[in-house]
Amino acid sequence: MPTLIHRRVAEARRGDNPKVICQTHARWAVMGDTQFLAGYCLLLPDPVVPSLNDLTPERGALFLREMTALGDALLEVTDAIRVNYEILGNLEPALHAHVFPRFADEPDDLRHRPAWFYPKPRRPGFDLDRDRPLMQKIATHLKQRGVAAG
Repeated sequence: MPTLIHRRVAEARRGDNPKVICQTHARWAVMGDTQFLAGYCLLLPDPVVPSLNDLTPERGALFLREMTALGDALLEVTDAIRVNYEILGNLEPALHAHVFPRFADEPDDLRHRPAWFYPKPRRPGFDLDRDRPLMQKIATHLKQRGVAAG
């Protein structure tokens, strides 16, 4: 059964996914549906596989390098003080990596907790007009470091 990740990758292939930051060698760097932490991104493999363990060692290493490069980009182009990485797959059983910038000015009750603890009213949705400049900065960073394909 196709997951949300399968659908998002298919949209990216068709050029119909407005959240695509850029294509990478592993495949797609995209913005998160919500931006409760400005710059929240995901890395989506293409083709989609169930888990990191379903990639060849070479493709797995590439995926993890690009996930880290996405985090490096967020550290460079935002005021983030650190980056959190998560590969879960329990809800969406398809490989995808969450890359969360974390900020010094986050509320005290949330700063040291997983990003998922942010309450829904504080989770603004992706907005292309608002988020486009940040997406371009991230893409530029990834291109300069040879992570972006093409």
